[in-house]
Amino acid sequence: MVQLRKKVFIKEVVATDQLGKSCAPVCRVAALAVIQNPLSGKFSEDLSELFEIGGTLGAELAAEAVSQLDGIPISYGKSAIVGLNGDLEQGGALIHPKLGAPMRAAAGGGEAVIPSNAKLGTPGCAIDLPLGHKDNPWSFDHFDTMTLSIPDAPKPDEIVLCLAYADGGRPIPRCGTGPVKN
Repeated sequence: MVQLRKKVFIKEVVATDQLGKSCAPVCRVAALAVIQNPLSGKFSEDLSELFEIGGTLGAELAAEAVSQLDGIPISYGKSAIVGLNGDLEQGGALIHPKLGAPMRAAAGGGEAVIPSNAKLGTPGCAIDLPLGHKDNPWSFDHFDTMTLSIPDAPKPDEIVLCLAYADGGRPIPRCGTGPVKN
């Protein structure tokens, strides 16, 4: 059973590029959950407890994040920050085996691999959560990043689970859409 300390939601609406040129608004929403790491301080071959937490908690966070978007979800991404009494593979266990299905369901499908990132960190450290188009892995216009952090997390025995959705790509993209699929 997951021990949830808190959830944090970050919503940003981008109306200009970094230089101030107006663009069609792009809404990004990240949902973060700070949980007790049940495997903190010990090595374990069996990471299935974290698989289950990722799937169950991920479904709840995904639905809440998508409900806060201004438009329909076009891109998504996921990440985890593991406190220093854990190991990197525990973050992978939380975000990989069972988190993808509920994220795709909340987005109304998704053919592309969900971009991801995991790292070890201390309270307040930031993670760059990668975003990519949910159906077209070659849509360069949708390669994006949200930098996320929580000032008091993760504590050494916690993990911060992060997932995000966007209703558009980068502001004023000009890199093209990648190879054309036949």
